[in-house]
Amino acid sequence: MSCYENLVMKTQMNYSRHYSTYASGGTAVVLSKQKPLPYEEQIQEFVRRVQEAECIIVGGASGLSAAGGGDFYYSDTPSFREHFGKFADKYGFKGAFSGMMHRFSTRNEHWGYVATFLNTTQNAPIREPYLDLDRILQGKDFHILTTNQDTQFVKIYPEEKVSEIQGDHRFFQCSQCCQDETWDAVQPVADMIAAMGEGTIVPDELIPRCPHCGAEMFPWVRGYGNFLQGKKYEEEYEKISKYIQKNKDRKILLIELGVGRMTPMFIQEPFWELTNSLKDAYYISVNSEYQFLPKFIEDKGIAILGDIGTVLKDLRKVKEESAFV
Repeated sequence: MSCYENLVMKTQMNYSRHYSTYASGGTAVVLSKQKPLPYEEQIQEFVRRVQEAECIIVGGASGLSAAGGGDFYYSDTPSFREHFGKFADKYGFKGAFSGMMHRFSTRNEHWGYVATFLNTTQNAPIREPYLDLDRILQGKDFHILTTNQDTQFVKIYPEEKVSEIQGDHRFFQCSQCCQDETWDAVQPVADMIAAMGEGTIVPDELIPRCPHCGAEMFPWVRGYGNFLQGKKYEEEYEKISKYIQKNKDRKILLIELGVGRMTPMFIQEPFWELTNSLKDAYYISVNSEYQFLPKFIEDKGIAILGDIGTVLKDLRKVKEESAFV
């Protein structure tokens, strides 16, 4: 097991023990009682830490995509209606995740929805917060760790710089995990979308099936079924683990963006542990709802409460202005 996966396993155990605390929007970790710096000073400190860092790890979660308009997952937002309106009108669910859990009458309807879901993210433009983040990271040695499956980061960076530890909407797996193998999902999704047209049903012959056992395929993502934790999964963890091992003695900045209370064990709490254990590590989080800074790293980090899109835009502006000073 790689070092980062081991960290995740440990924090998952903590999450399970204190599930009710996390489910109510809290954390089981003792938080700092220090008064946060004013927002403008936090931005200045953030820029200074980026400039001084020898390497950076970015942990991007759902809040990062939501800040750029990818906010259709949990509720009946305008973006949900834009991409999933015909399904919402016909079946009555609200939010893209509700659709993924919906019990459709036929597999043809089910795949009509799955194809629409995957097509929406596979073909989404690169969202503005990601572009601002890219400019902030310009010229730095960095690695991306993400729980997002929406392919935003791999539209900007080469595969080797991104660890997608919860899957990727570009791939299918066997729903029964009969083989340790993944397949392209982009072309099959395009074919289903074309065949479906303005309707909500795909034909039998386009429902993707495992070439080995004949079972239906399913997106290679955690959350909806038997997530394949095989070779590809291990490779994603290996990338981030190797980056940490290679840079553990350098001045490393850990940036957490948009972690909610459902998945703190994949980015947030491992970042806290790394900040504590690595001598020259520093931690910065940005979140629109939670301002969590553990007491045990209160002198090695800051937590910024604010809209991620706004914060990244402000950071980019200050960083670019400082380059001309």
